[in-house]
Amino acid sequence: MWALRAAVRPGPGLCRLARGRRLPRAAPPPPPPLPPACPERALAAFGPGGVKGRGGEGRGRRDDDGPRSRAGEQEEEEEDPADAEQEEEEEALLRTEPLLPLGTQRVCLIHPEVKRGPEKPKLTRAEWQVAEAEALVHTLDGWSVVESMVVPSKSSDGKLIFGKGTLEHLTEKIRGTPEITAVFLNVERLAAPTKKELEAAWGVQVCDRFTVVLHIFRCNARTKEARLQVALAELPLLRSRLKTSMALPDGRGRGSRYIMGSGESFVQVQQRLLKDQEMKIRKALERLRNKRRLLGRQRRRQEFPVISVVGYTNCGKTTLIKALTGDDAVQPRDQLFATLDITAHAGWLPSRVAVIYMDTIGFLSQLPHSLIESFSATLEDVARSDLIVHVRDMSHPETELQKASVLSTLRGLRLPAALLDSVLEVHNKVDLVPGYRPAGPQAVAVSALLGQGLPELKARLEDAVLRATGRQVLTLRVRLAGAQLSWLHQEATVQDVDVIPEAGVADVTVVISSSAYGRFRKLFPE
Repeated sequence: MWALRAAVRPGPGLCRLARGRRLPRAAPPPPPPLPPACPERALAAFGPGGVKGRGGEGRGRRDDDGPRSRAGEQEEEEEDPADAEQEEEEEALLRTEPLLPLGTQRVCLIHPEVKRGPEKPKLTRAEWQVAEAEALVHTLDGWSVVESMVVPSKSSDGKLIFGKGTLEHLTEKIRGTPEITAVFLNVERLAAPTKKELEAAWGVQVCDRFTVVLHIFRCNARTKEARLQVALAELPLLRSRLKTSMALPDGRGRGSRYIMGSGESFVQVQQRLLKDQEMKIRKALERLRNKRRLLGRQRRRQEFPVISVVGYTNCGKTTLIKALTGDDAVQPRDQLFATLDITAHAGWLPSRVAVIYMDTIGFLSQLPHSLIESFSATLEDVARSDLIVHVRDMSHPETELQKASVLSTLRGLRLPAALLDSVLEVHNKVDLVPGYRPAGPQAVAVSALLGQGLPELKARLEDAVLRATGRQVLTLRVRLAGAQLSWLHQEATVQDVDVIPEAGVADVTVVISSSAYGRFRKLFPE
């Protein structure tokens, strides 16, 4: 079930990368070593390629090469020809034309401001919306904003959005500024006829929020699954363009021409091809989903708690995971949608319980439903986690609106009520807000970059994870001559061993799940 970069294609290339790499050490001193190797089981639970994590801070013996995933053992396996053919077919589905012009673009950003009525946005202001739109543009390589305008509008869904006088003023402004090469109209989605008429009036390409975000998604998608999800999200846009070409008055849409006596017009052929492409993409995504489900069943058998880290885009999720795990391989980027592929990172709670942190795709307000729906399969991982951590950027002026957007998306995933009710809210970047204190006891204030508040957060995480997974802290008396102590090291988290040599026993303090404790009592009834 896990959408991991390494789990998408367990090919020899990934195996060579995984084998023999020493996992980075943690900054704080590690706890005393214990016999079993928990990181190895955690990595192995995610199949070939393992997880993005480290094997440093935590219990378990480590040899000189550090814990290895199963990928290292499979390097010599030959690739199945059927799998290779399937890979080629999936790659063919991803070969599409660019959504936006390549190279350097100087953008005029226009934000239509609806001041009254049901379309008037709540909990936000026009300048904040413009700032977020500018951040979207700057995320694209070679793109820059040379002009920003907030223009009054009665509705963002009208045929041309603006009144006649406003449109004439904008046309004069844009055509009179030669350095403008594109216009970003900050609305959720432009109707194809509206887009074409505006481009004809202004003489440059016009793009909406959906197209810009989708282009960023395509640029940042790394795994096969993320790229296929982007390709699926592009199909409504391609269908819209096809309808526009069919409606062209000069006949260039070729709506009445037939192909080689087939009885199908050019447009009908294109529509059928798009439908076939959608079916193939959905089948490819279902195959990858089945792989994730298999890995998920393996993870549940190993009983590793999973913590999903969610939040608005660029709120600091990846930075927080790096701070919690000490994984030097995690490289946060200060840009929107830097993470599109859910990745797993091994970490440890203060009680030495091994956990998996899932870094998820960032959320954004005013995204079309079709775009969210395309990534719903990936976000299913959140529903199967044991705990959700909601990271918020408290330095952002629209932090309350961002919170509302994230919670709205989570509710749309139909998460279990118990999981939604137990969400742990983390207020990040408090170093940028001097004197900040959370309003209630439910939130934890931290600075992931500076490490501020992390001890309290780890304690809260541990308490929430133990409660959510039904784990308990027990002290068990075991015989030193038997296999009980070894079994506990393998199946539970051993915190302390108090040896009583004259009695040949030891009092062992462990953190153990209910199912593991039941197995222990069945195997060792004495």
